[in-house]
Amino acid sequence: MDLHVEHTTEYRYSLPSRHSIQYIRLTPPSNEGQTVRYWQIDAPERLTQWYDGFGNIVHTLVMNSEHEALRLTVHGTVSTSDTSGVLPSAERPDASLFLLQPTALTRADEDMARFVESLGRPDSSGLIGYLHVLMAAIRDRVDYLRGETDVAMTAAEAFLAGAGFYQDHAHIFAACARLAGLPTRYVSGYLCDTLDGHARDSSHAWAETLVPHLGWVGFDPANGISPDDRYIRIACGRDYRDAAPVRGIRSGGGGEVLAMRVAVLDAADSDATAQVQS
Repeated sequence: MDLHVEHTTEYRYSLPSRHSIQYIRLTPPSNEGQTVRYWQIDAPERLTQWYDGFGNIVHTLVMNSEHEALRLTVHGTVSTSDTSGVLPSAERPDASLFLLQPTALTRADEDMARFVESLGRPDSSGLIGYLHVLMAAIRDRVDYLRGETDVAMTAAEAFLAGAGFYQDHAHIFAACARLAGLPTRYVSGYLCDTLDGHARDSSHAWAETLVPHLGWVGFDPANGISPDDRYIRIACGRDYRDAAPVRGIRSGGGGEVLAMRVAVLDAADSDATAQVQS
């Protein structure tokens, strides 16, 4: 499937900002499940590209002049294939033991520990089945509700509330899988999600667990499936903060208002829409 992405992020400040540094993780890599055909980030200043410790493509944006807004626009096309959520890897499980450690956003509480214990212990022969059971159990326990939480909510808080957004489901899955002794990481990306032919807010997040002799296997508790060819993988890390699309610091600026618009469409549908509108 060829997926076309249009993504605009805009910050507006109540006072002029004198200086800001932004770290932008909005560029997908090519891998076994996706091939980047074209990708561009438009920013108000020059971008410097580098790779972080997780292998994510990162761009640094430095603005030294006074500014009252920051606008980033992303557009591109990615060809995807359905790998049943599997990203092959020769990485040994012990090389990712740090992904067993909790973070501020994925620290489990006693209620979550009891929840994991109730599912039994995973074994190597039935590990994939166990992870699917875990994903389904989380989805049954935690409703998917847009706008109910923000990115600062922890896995334990969302689990207690019984409701959350996609990043909460990914954090909860990561926390629970780590309790079960399985190295798991948070993944940010896009999902081609349409209603009546129109793209909805398509930013998304899910989790990947390292399965021996197979690789990283993705699980999306928000939708109860493993990622397929409707998903574009962007970045990964221990939690949202490692894979956040845009994070940074600034001097001045007062308060800020964030506006974000994301659309992901089958490229064939996108071309047809453009022809009708032209």
